[in-house]
Amino acid sequence: MSIFISVASYQDPLLLETLCSAVENAESKDNIRFGVCEQAEVGIDLPTINFKDQIEYELLHPVIAKGPCWARARVQKFFRDEEYYLQIDSHTIFAKNWDRILINYHSWIENSLKSNVVITGYPRGFKPNKDLTSFDLNTSYKDTLGLTFRENKLFDDGHYSMQKAFPTGTKNPSKGLLVAGGFIFTKGNFVHEIPYDPEFYFHGEELNLALRLFTRGWDVAHIPRVPLFHQYTDVEKLTRKLHWDPVDEKDRIIKWNTLDKKSKKRLADLIHGQIEGNFGLGYARTLQEFNNICGMDLIKKEVVDADLATDGFPFKEIVSDAVPFEAVAIDNL
Repeated sequence: MSIFISVASYQDPLLLETLCSAVENAESKDNIRFGVCEQAEVGIDLPTINFKDQIEYELLHPVIAKGPCWARARVQKFFRDEEYYLQIDSHTIFAKNWDRILINYHSWIENSLKSNVVITGYPRGFKPNKDLTSFDLNTSYKDTLGLTFRENKLFDDGHYSMQKAFPTGTKNPSKGLLVAGGFIFTKGNFVHEIPYDPEFYFHGEELNLALRLFTRGWDVAHIPRVPLFHQYTDVEKLTRKLHWDPVDEKDRIIKWNTLDKKSKKRLADLIHGQIEGNFGLGYARTLQEFNNICGMDLIKKEVVDADLATDGFPFKEIVSDAVPFEAVAIDNL
């Protein structure tokens, strides 16, 4: 079963390690294809990579970069109707047999919910040493982490609210509502039905996806022990530039704060139903239904139930009458 891995990278020293980790730890190495948009002055040395034929690659100078959503949209042009789609950040390390684990979990959840499903969430972290010869993986947390809104960032700027990882209260997969852009695993039809909107910048990316998925009848699921790990903090001699770095920003015609304002307006337009087509809302479920679940009135920009929005999120444990989750679960992560 083929998997397309979308990787948008901005001057990331861990990009090559991310690609190599995905292949080295996959059970079916030949079934993986990458789409990579690297934004750097000097890119990876593609001809020297022994799986280079599995990589569709674009190198762009950082000065012309317009943010992660723009880059992810460019990556999706490399998609060739693979059966599965995995979206990650370029500072990700994979667990052994991650591909089989994700495919098995997705199939189990899809059969249980009888719907299109996106597995998502903020993976556990890792820290590399400065020579990139070893990676300290955080495997201590074993339960299922979901996503809620961050209590001190509700409607922080217009319609935008920041998210956080939050325990779902179970060791089994749970149905959720919100989406993490740095880890999305789903069927390939996601690319056609909910393509990445390049008009978004960074803030608003995840709520945009969550609303479009929900209103099109897709379900969001969170799993225990996600079989990949994310670098959340810089370490000694391995700092990672961000798009708004002042050295890069000074040469840009369109500055990052202009892109950010445009992105947040795009989110407002989405919420108010002013975007048509695949980048707009669907008709299977309503925005009001989304509001009722999450405790927020997104149109009025009002917090209806702060506890529900931040700590009491209505995660629903996913169960199956046919096959218990324990029959497909991998515990050694």
